[in-house]
Amino acid sequence: MKRLLPIILLFSLFSVQVSAQKTDFEKKFYIGVGGGALMSSVDLVPSVLQKPHFGIHGGISAKYISEKHLGLLLELNYAQRGWTEDFPTESGFAYTKTLNYLEIPFMTHVYFGKKIRFIFNAGPQVGFLLESSDIMNEALTADIAAKKQQNPDDPIGMQYSLDLRKFDYGLIGGVGMELKTGIGNVELEGRYYFGLSDIFENRKTKENFFFYRSAHRIIEAKLSYYFKVK
Repeated sequence: MKRLLPIILLFSLFSVQVSAQKTDFEKKFYIGVGGGALMSSVDLVPSVLQKPHFGIHGGISAKYISEKHLGLLLELNYAQRGWTEDFPTESGFAYTKTLNYLEIPFMTHVYFGKKIRFIFNAGPQVGFLLESSDIMNEALTADIAAKKQQNPDDPIGMQYSLDLRKFDYGLIGGVGMELKTGIGNVELEGRYYFGLSDIFENRKTKENFFFYRSAHRIIEAKLSYYFKVK
């Protein structure tokens, strides 16, 4: 028993030290604002040739650091998504669709480092369509009208008048750097959003549909500022 006593004492001291390290961690809560630019497209089946569609995004965020190197990040953002079709130059056609969303990403936040940190965020995101707009030039409008006049049953132009679904969901992830300063933290991050839902009705939800697949694909650059609340 006497021989075991030093081992028991050492084990007890080690357990106390580990417990102290866990309880001594200071949980932190941050509020932030941020925004940036995005480049979006829509994964369409049947496929449609597209050019990059550029927009802006931004909003507010709340970050809770619950453990060392780990936390949760919740955001409320406004984003301009959409697509721009890539027609042959000789056609003279032009078409752009802009879709404005309210986005709510809920992500796990992982970080490494002290003053300068490497950060990684990933998780699900839901979106709600606020409004949409279309820009179609006269050449394309005239071409669709002429073909419709020749054959009223021709589905030409049908893809430009489809009903939009109001709810969107998918997965978002990003990597970046964080700089801690005396007046707050600054983050620069690149993100990618992979839409899992369709923006148009498909064969699962509607009998008369055009696209089998119509999901968002978005690349984002975001600059954020956080200040500690607690």
